[in-house]
Order: sequence, then C-alpha cells, then structure tokens
Amino acid sequence: MQRAGGGAGSRRSQASGPPAVITEAIVLAGGRGTRLRSLVSAVPKPMADVNGAPFLAYVLARLAAAGVRTTLLSVGYKHEAITSYFGGSWRGMRLRYVVEPEPLGTGGALALSLAQAEEPSVFVLNGDTYFDVPLQELAARHAAGCCDLTLALKRLPDVGRYGTVVVAGGRVVRFEEKAGRAAGLVNAGVYLARRDLLAGVPAGVAFSFEADFLPPRLGELRVCAFTGTGYFVDIGVPEDYLRARSDLPKL
Repeated sequence: MQRAGGGAGSRRSQASGPPAVITEAIVLAGGRGTRLRSLVSAVPKPMADVNGAPFLAYVLARLAAAGVRTTLLSVGYKHEAITSYFGGSWRGMRLRYVVEPEPLGTGGALALSLAQAEEPSVFVLNGDTYFDVPLQELAARHAAGCCDLTLALKRLPDVGRYGTVVVAGGRVVRFEEKAGRAAGLVNAGVYLARRDLLAGVPAGVAFSFEADFLPPRLGELRVCAFTGTGYFVDIGVPEDYLRARSDLPKL
C-alpha cells in the first residue's frame, strides 16, 4: 500500500483562503458486534437499540447538525437492516450506501468508500462510536495544518482498552499500547481525511486502518491531532453499550 499523490503543492492550495465547510462524510457501519452478542444479536452493531432508536441514528444526527449534506454508509453484515431503516435520506441529509462484497476490515471498507466520495476531504466516523466533537472546528484545524489526515482525540483516565496516541507540536507521532490503568489520549474514531488518502491501496484488500495503515505511515503523512472534550462512548463492549443507553437522550 502506497501513499496517494497530492504532495506539498496540493496541501498549499488546500490551505489558501478560509477553511471550507466539510459537507460529506463516511460512516463505517459494517461491524458484526461479536462482543455484544449477548445483548445485540439480530442486527449489525451500529443498529443496536438506544432508547428506541439505533445507535447509528445518533452518529448521523451529529453529522446532520454539523452541516454535512451527504453521508456514505459503508455497510456489510446484515446491511439490509440499515438500508431499510434509513433509506435514501435522513434529517435532510442524503445517504448513499457502499456495500462490502466481503469483510474488508476498517481499512478496506474505508478505501472502497473513499473511492466513491465526491468532495476533496471527508469526515470519517466509526458507526459504533459517538463523540460529541465540534466537527467544523476539527475541519478548520485540518486546513490550518495542511494535514493529510486529522484525528479527533479524547483524554481518558484509563486508556487500557484503546492504547494511547502520542502528540507533539499538534501532530500524531506514535501510537502506544498501555498495560494496566493509565491516563492519556485515545483515538476517538472520528477523522477528517483527504479523499485520495488510500488511493494507492489495491481494491478489495482487507486490512485495519488503525493498526495496519496508520502507524507505519506517520513518518510520510501529515497526521494532525484535534483534542475534544465532549461526551464519548464506544459501544463495542456490553458495559459501554449499556452506558450509552443510560447517557444518551431520546432522539
């Protein structure tokens, strides 16, 4: 996998003038939710019920409120549950679907969706994570830093489940695994990416964006950090799914 084109010249042009409002997003919503099987078994993980609505509806509500007009939903496992519920639009936001022909991991699914994106830069969100982060402020940080990719980070008192993100001078410099309880910054599953970020990846290759792509490319990509303080929950484990059902208001 090679870095896509668009070097310093394209980054300079991206930074000229005021930062553009980002109006397109990708949501990775193909997860099976194997760790939630005891609580959620009949639908994909992002469709897990939270106070009468799918968790995915909360993610999409954040995008619509931030001015996003088009969202590509990357779907796979039992995708009919998602397409039949949301259809072609939701809260005035156009929805398009990118169906994985087979499980491709977060990286393969993202590459497939980026290839169908229409705008130069797009938000990317995990469909099983909710982070109340000011998306257009993240976009301004991305533009000001001439970034290839900007990660939304959240400071947690215990990063053991996630590992930690090390930042220097506003840029992500490395990812570290942490044993035991330790405070630090974690990748909160919200990004702003250049559309051509994965253009060099062969179609249909399965890989993890977080583990296989990001760490080895920190030296060649300009990966920026944006730390948010808003509410964060990842429903990947039962206790946090139950916390989301308790914390999030009814839509």
